[in-house]
Amino acid sequence: METVDPGFVEELHADLARKYRTHAAKLETAWRSFDKSQRTRCLKAGAANGDILRHPLDTSLGNVYKFIPEWNIRDLTEPDSDRLLDLLKHRATLSLEEQYFRGLDGSDGDHGHILTMMRTKRLRHVASFENCFTTFMDSRTSRYGRSFRLLRDIDECLFDLEPAFRAGLCVSQSVGELILQRQLYMMQCLNIVVEDVLEVDSRTRNQSQRPKKSSDDVTLSNLAKLSVQDVPTKVAMPDIAADARDRSATLLERVEMLSAEPVVLAHATNMAFFSRTGLVPDEKGRSLPVHTDKHISGAVSEAVHGEVQAAAIWAYITRLVEALEVSDRGRTYRALILQELSNVCQLEYERTQALFRRHVATGAGPKRFKRISNDYDNAGNARLAMKGKPEDLTRSDPLFSYLLRLCQPSTALSNATDWMKRLGDLYTAHPTERERLEERQADALFDLAVIVGFVQDLSSAVTLPSCSNKKGRAFVKRSRELEAELTALKTEIDLRDYAVPIDNLLEPGMAEGALASLEEGVRGG
Repeated sequence: METVDPGFVEELHADLARKYRTHAAKLETAWRSFDKSQRTRCLKAGAANGDILRHPLDTSLGNVYKFIPEWNIRDLTEPDSDRLLDLLKHRATLSLEEQYFRGLDGSDGDHGHILTMMRTKRLRHVASFENCFTTFMDSRTSRYGRSFRLLRDIDECLFDLEPAFRAGLCVSQSVGELILQRQLYMMQCLNIVVEDVLEVDSRTRNQSQRPKKSSDDVTLSNLAKLSVQDVPTKVAMPDIAADARDRSATLLERVEMLSAEPVVLAHATNMAFFSRTGLVPDEKGRSLPVHTDKHISGAVSEAVHGEVQAAAIWAYITRLVEALEVSDRGRTYRALILQELSNVCQLEYERTQALFRRHVATGAGPKRFKRISNDYDNAGNARLAMKGKPEDLTRSDPLFSYLLRLCQPSTALSNATDWMKRLGDLYTAHPTERERLEERQADALFDLAVIVGFVQDLSSAVTLPSCSNKKGRAFVKRSRELEAELTALKTEIDLRDYAVPIDNLLEPGMAEGALASLEEGVRGG
């Protein structure tokens, strides 16, 4: 059992309080209108594998009944019972310290409950935490649930702490961790059930189907083009320019759909939120919390910024390619255009590769990647490192061997073509391998395949210079500066009134409000 981060408990409590302030009336009306099956559906929807206590003494889930016995099907789903609403109000409107001392309807608070479970059910923490203690002072002072260790003058310190022990404000850490664990479980359960109740009840959410990109078929087409082993046939510049214009138009349409279709914005936000590199366990196996609302605003911002950035890059690539089509340009001018084009293509390759790595890593999880603690890229995302070497999987899992090669920052754009060829050959020989990719991974692979294939075609028509760190970097330099500015703003813009829960973006006016607020924040920044 890992130690609980009290800051995370405080975040979840703040999330729940915000949700309750915003949706209390709607939640009460919805829950009271639900029958037993609808209530059960809401409770099970947010539970791992749909597992939830059947009654307060249900031992089928191990020690869960000792921590949160009140969170059970029997007591919460009876149609004439307001038990869940009462529990929600209690947890959302009282401070953590008040909940520590006082339970619902005069029952034990979290402190008293855990002591009872320790006395009657032999609940224990696996760690001893020698000479370690946890304080439960006022949560507004940021001292709630904080632990410390006595290193010297122990007897004297314990004497000084005696009043806090008697008042219950300070306990041994082995007890404090159990109390925090109970509060964590309750906050997670309630935050999730609020979202599920709103989803089940909603009659006003946009029910439009999200347009499909058909990325599986298109990706395979791009890979098939790359899987020719001979020297590629020379492609005419007009055809290359047409491809660039098509890609630019497609991306511009995606930006327009993001603005016009709430279902598209909600989907993109979900993809950004649940693919955060911070969710990958670090070198010690520690994972950052999933169920907290503070990252949702950033996810909306990322979703919009990603599409706008892609459209801007391809619009510029198109302009550069069209400039090359003009035959009367001087040699010096063409050299400048080619260098700028080489650098911008490299920028797009790095962008799409980073997104592909992110989606593969968060899909494969701790098996293939680890998060590097306290290390972030220019976009503010936690940096990732690969576990093992791709070549170790060549025989046992060739698909992931090729995918991991494409994820490696050391795989240059010029080398990516070869791995794309091998991946295309594998898909052709074993079509079922395509089914192993999630939709978001297939989409990211498609975007990566597009730029790799485009550069291959371009290189067949012109001599593309190597990427330069000094020449032809006007667009790249400004793009990186803008990304840094937007990354800084991402933590300051608060869109939770519109996007918590994320599917609230499907409610009338919420997507428009979020985008307007985002634009205002960017302009103001």
